[in-house]
Amino acid sequence: MDKKKKRPIDEFPWQEYDKREFEEKYPNLTKELEEGSEVVIKGYTNREEEEEFVDFSGYSPTVIDFIRRCETDEEALEIINWMEDHGEIPHELAKELRIKLAKEGVRSFGSKKEWGWYERHRKR
Repeated sequence: MDKKKKRPIDEFPWQEYDKREFEEKYPNLTKELEEGSEVVIKGYTNREEEEEFVDFSGYSPTVIDFIRRCETDEEALEIINWMEDHGEIPHELAKELRIKLAKEGVRSFGSKKEWGWYERHRKR
């Protein structure tokens, strides 16, 4: 059997660049590489992880909570209109929410909240 010889990562062709061409295409990256600056990542957090320890007793869902349950922009718009019509949110807030919805879409309000979300994210 003829085994393929593994090459060190330094030999991959996608890592070979003409230095001048690289400097012209990526001047800021070149500067960072030459200075040898380091970026230290001390930790990583995720909003979902932060919400995991929330106490929801007595919590009343907001318009954003209802929008996050929607699948489509049309459903979210229906929620906004209903809450405005029934005096649950002021006209100005409804207007801001409609603009955000039109520009960025329903997922701009956060990830979709599925059935049982509060049970999975409550403080234990």
